[in-house]
Amino acid sequence: MTLFFGPQHPGSGHLRFDVILDGDVIVDLIPDVGWVHRGVEKIAETKKFVQAIPLVERPGLPDSANMNIGYVRAVEEILEIECPARARYIRTLLCELSRIASHLYGIGIFGNMIGSSTVYMWSFSDREIFIELLQEFTGARLTYSYFLPGGVRGNPPQDFEEKVERGLSYFENRVSDYRSLVFDNPIVRGRLEDVGIISGEKAKELGITGPNLRASGVGYDVRSFVDYGAYRELDFEPALRREGDSFARLMIRFDEIEESIRLIRKSLEKMPKGKIMHEKTRSINNLITMNMPEGWAFSRVECGRGELTYFIESDGGDKPNRMRLITPSFRNLVAFREVVVGHRLADLPAIYGSLDYFPPGADR
Repeated sequence: MTLFFGPQHPGSGHLRFDVILDGDVIVDLIPDVGWVHRGVEKIAETKKFVQAIPLVERPGLPDSANMNIGYVRAVEEILEIECPARARYIRTLLCELSRIASHLYGIGIFGNMIGSSTVYMWSFSDREIFIELLQEFTGARLTYSYFLPGGVRGNPPQDFEEKVERGLSYFENRVSDYRSLVFDNPIVRGRLEDVGIISGEKAKELGITGPNLRASGVGYDVRSFVDYGAYRELDFEPALRREGDSFARLMIRFDEIEESIRLIRKSLEKMPKGKIMHEKTRSINNLITMNMPEGWAFSRVECGRGELTYFIESDGGDKPNRMRLITPSFRNLVAFREVVVGHRLADLPAIYGSLDYFPPGADR
């Protein structure tokens, strides 16, 4: 029989699956996307380059800082400019705070999908700490538009480092609670271990990315391979697990939160003094009125859900002639069909949650 699963918000966002069942065993699955298509690429081509910054953050609301940095890096490449060292550290700091908030969002939705409202409430409550820190820094709760071509809008507020340390210490003390409730819970482990396994070879063949790829033992992380932000100066090490199952995909997000905490502390400790904007773009009027050189650029960054790429083409005007973005959720969409076939219908929500799929990101 064919079962329509969604699109009435089965857990997070709007996505429908056409699930083909033999009894309660899944024999095929077809993802049906597009329910929240936003037309971001074509709208961007009607906006000035700087006006497109708030727009490109919308497909990845839980992780908008990383959505932002991918776009401005492509614009900087067309302009042939680099942001100052202090701005690189500020970008890294905000991107890692955003990554933690994004992971806690995904973990909360995951808890909801496997029937644990406590995981959902804990994760969303703890996420508020990082949302508040980001809001104090940028003035906005979710979409910050804080990175500009050539730098950032401002310096950290007074006493920000102390507030960050309080937030990080609080969350580190919470990990033991998560361990007793989730990691060491035999019900949770029985629901997730050996469920939805993706081998390393299969993950590479499918082209999935981000934590889902690294949970299968493939150590690819854009932060290690592309020189952006301050990651190379902070001795970044990507998290890695090898089991490739739903439990590994949950745990690697906690591993990444711990690495993000280390990066945040080191970026605050080592942040250099100096300018935060390039001379060419330090005037907002310049950014609004300037025509871009002809050319094209391609950028890659690591979002909370995986690799994000932008292609931007300029014809010498003040608007992109073409903008193309490929989001991590779009890349990971292919995993659903491969990983759920052979499992029972009751396993579908757990596998869905473990992949941390964000429909507005894929539909963009």
